[in-house]
Amino acid sequence: MTATLIDTHCHIDAYNDPVSVLDQAAARGVQIVAVTEGPGAYRRLRTRLGRREGVHVALGFHPLRVGNVAPYDLARFFRLLPQTSWIGEIGLDFSRSGVATKKQQLKVFEAILSDPQVRTRPLTVHSRGAERETVARLAQAQVNAILHWYTGPLSVVDDALAAGLWFSVNPAMTRSAKIAAVLQRIPAERVLLETDGPYSRCNNRPTVPVDIKTTVRHLAQLWGISSEDAEATISRNQQGLLGRDTTVRSVEPGLGQSD
Repeated sequence: MTATLIDTHCHIDAYNDPVSVLDQAAARGVQIVAVTEGPGAYRRLRTRLGRREGVHVALGFHPLRVGNVAPYDLARFFRLLPQTSWIGEIGLDFSRSGVATKKQQLKVFEAILSDPQVRTRPLTVHSRGAERETVARLAQAQVNAILHWYTGPLSVVDDALAAGLWFSVNPAMTRSAKIAAVLQRIPAERVLLETDGPYSRCNNRPTVPVDIKTTVRHLAQLWGISSEDAEATISRNQQGLLGRDTTVRSVEPGLGQSD
């Protein structure tokens, strides 16, 4: 029996035709966590999608957006938090693109991680250029978190594993010589799937959720097992992450008046 697979990190709102992407994924049995980059984007996407099986909108606060948000946006994030069972994209980015807002990022990230509700939800987390700082704070908070598109030092991989963190892999990562050593370092039982679509590419086009099937085949080769066994491994990992059946609940139809 084919396992249900989840794209744990996809920017559905960034596609030209999000509905067709979702329909294609549903037809192939791929479920989606639709990450957002801020409370406003979360609310808009929930309203746009309505009730839809196999997709869940995650409440996010992207580190590269921290410098361009109003002070009340963090309070808005916490007001919306009870309405979602996934959090992301959140995290830190100390690359050239984000280092100027380092202090603001740390303040927002630490505030989010300090909320008790966060410990009851899976998180998908950005860590570019700030891998050590990100993992240290996730470990301290004792959260159930996925490191999305990890490209950092191998030594930090070990720290993340010791903290019980997960790693999500997309098609672009399986083709990267730079990331090959990272993928070899991560045990199969700590791997999940993502696309980061449409910001990653597969076969010279934007990645779509069904491309996680390609990732499974690459991982099977890396692990020296069949694609069926690789799917079964990832399905067990999803259950371990969620602590329940891997079915992602449909998007809630309504929004509270206070948000």
